[in-house]
Amino acid sequence: MLAEDAPTEEVLVDVVDRVATVTLNRPDRLNALTATMGVEYARALRALDADPEVRAVVVTGAGRGFCSGADLSVLGQGPEALEGFLADSTGGDSPTLARDIDTPVVMAVQGAAAGLGFVIAMSGDVVFAGPEARFISAFSRLGLVAEYGIAWSLPRLVGGARAAEILLSGRPLDAEEAYRLGLVSAVVEDPLTAAREWAHDVAHSCSPFSTATMKRQLRASSVSTWDDAMTTSLRLMGESFRGPDLVEALTAKVQGRPPDFGG
Repeated sequence: MLAEDAPTEEVLVDVVDRVATVTLNRPDRLNALTATMGVEYARALRALDADPEVRAVVVTGAGRGFCSGADLSVLGQGPEALEGFLADSTGGDSPTLARDIDTPVVMAVQGAAAGLGFVIAMSGDVVFAGPEARFISAFSRLGLVAEYGIAWSLPRLVGGARAAEILLSGRPLDAEEAYRLGLVSAVVEDPLTAAREWAHDVAHSCSPFSTATMKRQLRASSVSTWDDAMTTSLRLMGESFRGPDLVEALTAKVQGRPPDFGG
């Protein structure tokens, strides 16, 4: 990770055995984000995505909550103070960056994921929630709008009618309802452990070429036609047939060992 991208104590990064854990670390504020903290989080993801030794990323919050949203003390300072939430996001340092990087990202949500925290949680490829997790869009109850593209991504997760109800009401969803709607992958007692186990399996069992390519395919599929998706997949299939990872996977199966995929 480059020195200028190194996170502060409000965004902690730990890498162990090909899995990075990014922790939003303001537990006394339920990990509420300032504009600077949001940029640090995005830059940490970008640096991890560039690290060939990192094969999967876990994002979580310190303490009782995942992220309670933008810091209300900043929201109360007026429009000028809020401009920081816009400026760096237009330059690519958006808090939704998890969906745009090639490395798989799994969210471990305990407690509240509200407002901006809800948006961050929904940007993950996989979401594990604890029984006490709460997902709250909150924007309509603060006189705000559907922020950071959530009006585009949420209907693709749960359908248009359900997305409208969630956003317009701003009501909280408990973990079980979020699971039924398809917002989370599983509800588990210990979401951080479950997320790390999932990430470890991906990091050691899956080809990074495959996971990166699939994330690009998933992003492209939201705006492509069936014919485009089919044409692209056939081209990529040809590349994968000629790549070293297929040979390594088949050799590992014959030899009864885990595959050792390159970066």
